[in-house]
This record gives sequence, C-alpha cells and structure tokens, in this order.
Amino acid sequence: MPERYRTVAGRGQAAFEVRGSEFLGHVAPAETVADAEAFVEAVREEYADATHNVPAYRVRAAPLREYASDAGEPTGSAGKPALNVLQGEELANVAAVVTRYFGGTELGVGGLARAYGRAVKEAVTDAETTERRPHERFAVTVDYDDSGSVRGLLEGADADFEAAYEARVHFAVRAPVESATALRDRLRSATSGRAEIDRG
Repeated sequence: MPERYRTVAGRGQAAFEVRGSEFLGHVAPAETVADAEAFVEAVREEYADATHNVPAYRVRAAPLREYASDAGEPTGSAGKPALNVLQGEELANVAAVVTRYFGGTELGVGGLARAYGRAVKEAVTDAETTERRPHERFAVTVDYDDSGSVRGLLEGADADFEAAYEARVHFAVRAPVESATALRDRLRSATSGRAEIDRG
C-alpha cells in the first residue's frame, strides 16, 4: 500500500430529501476497524428511529478492510453504492453511515443507489479530504536523568508525544512509519541503551 493515503479531514454530514424519503449522510475518520465500527454503532444509536442506517468503511490494515451492508434495503441498492464512493475517491481510514427515513414512496434499486451514493459523496465534501501518512505508536520509559535528552529528541522529531512523570518518565510516542525505526535508534543511542522501548 502507498505510504501516503487520502482520508477525510474530520466529520462531515449531508441531508436531503428524495420523493419524501429523508437521507442523512455521516462520515468520520477511523484509524482502525474498531474505530469504524464504533462510529457506525454511535450513528445507529443516535438515529435508532430511522428506517435504515447503512454502513460502509475502508480501513488500512493488512490487508485493506472494506465493509458495507444494505441494512435491510434491497440487495446492492445501498451498501455497495456507499462503499463505491469511498473507493472512487480513493479514501482510506474512513467510515460512513447513511440514515434513511422512509417517506412512503418506493425509489427502486436505481433510485436508492443514487441516493445512498449521493449522501456519502456530499458528506465527504462537507468533511473535506486530506493526505495522511501512516503512523505507529510506541512507548519509551526512562529514568529522570535521561528524560531531558529524550524529550529534546522527540521535540525535534516529526512525532507527537505525551509525557507522564511518575517514579520513572513514560513517553507515549506517535511517529510516521517511515521514520519511526530511525527515531527509536536515536533514542537508544542518546540514552546509551538505557531507554526501554515497547512497541506493543
């Protein structure tokens, strides 16, 4: 998979009516399958009175995980059109749910497919897209004597971190995959191998 990938910049929503049926599109970033499923479940709970809540997501894993469900709509009329938008936009680490309140008029498979696809597309437009690099997380634990040099190294690196000062100092680090190994090597070198690095 490419090092960089496109995803949504944040949450997005869309709302419109088609022949009396109300469609609400929701999208959100999701770094893991668990994140995607939690978002889907949260929307389902918020719109529990809706006729349908149709989910679709694409998450970078090994291999890429794609999921969609018609959620009670005719086969192929809802989940696949929603997922097709995410695929067509080449988005990853993104979850979508389209909520439908039935308005009394049947739309047919073609009409449903267009509406579900439109709801995701407009929600993605609302969220805006961005390019991201895959990151990995690891923990660094050192004694206070080494904490200054570790903190200085992390501040100068292309990484995010949080520090917890307890009996020893714990750093929770999030770094781009392509530079994480070199960063860990520099941390070991700066502490003469005393830094305890946990990639779990």
